[in-house]
Amino acid sequence: MMHNPTTYMANQAYRGTATSVPPLKAVSMLLGGTITCLQKSLNAQEARRFEEAHEHLMTATAILRGLSHNLDFAKGGAVAERMFQTYNALILASLKAYGRPHAHESFRRIIAGLTELREAWEFVDATLRSSKAGPPDSTCTG
Repeated sequence: MMHNPTTYMANQAYRGTATSVPPLKAVSMLLGGTITCLQKSLNAQEARRFEEAHEHLMTATAILRGLSHNLDFAKGGAVAERMFQTYNALILASLKAYGRPHAHESFRRIIAGLTELREAWEFVDATLRSSKAGPPDSTCTG
């Protein structure tokens, strides 16, 4: 049972995305959304629109929370545990950086890490898709 409405919304966003697209694509899309929200938060902070910046930050952390709460530890084992730690470290780093003098540099590093993570999941997705297509039929040689 979810007591926190933001956590509930994050879980619903993940599940909604995961049911409409393949899971790896959903993760990639959600990480992209997190990156976009953090960029918007940073831009709003720099423009001194702090309420707007805070809303974007809360959306970004809610997405990461949704991702961390939907990990399957039974199937994922050590990888799921590492992803849980990664998502939570990103949440904490984002919250710690918000409104600080070093926010710009911190958010840029966080966004770079998220971009790398999204690209890794996209690579895994592409690799799995190409392996499912299988090698060309070698029995039909001309």
